[in-house]
Amino acid sequence: MPETIALHTRLKTGAEAEYDRVHATIPDDLDVALREAGVRSWRIWRDGRDLFHLVEVDDYRAMRRHLAQHPANIPWQERMAELLDVPDDYSGDDRGIPLVWALPLGRG
Repeated sequence: MPETIALHTRLKTGAEAEYDRVHATIPDDLDVALREAGVRSWRIWRDGRDLFHLVEVDDYRAMRRHLAQHPANIPWQERMAELLDVPDDYSGDDRGIPLVWALPLGRG
């Protein structure tokens, strides 16, 4: 059963347009690496400098550990570190933002 993980990151002041430009198309090798790591979907919304991610993945912590030293992810994370307030350490220890509430299924 895949996991759905929510994440929040924040851009450095003035990095909004560059972040959008860089994410218009991610590198092919990064796309492959994400899929090999079990990512089924990764969507990002931006509100000003705040980024909200929704990740559907087989095993989030395993994905993070897999990508930590992946040759496709290292340059990508270096580029993101230039744009984000707090660069990601990819330790695999986090679990994202905890779910507080969801509309129950099946009512209606």
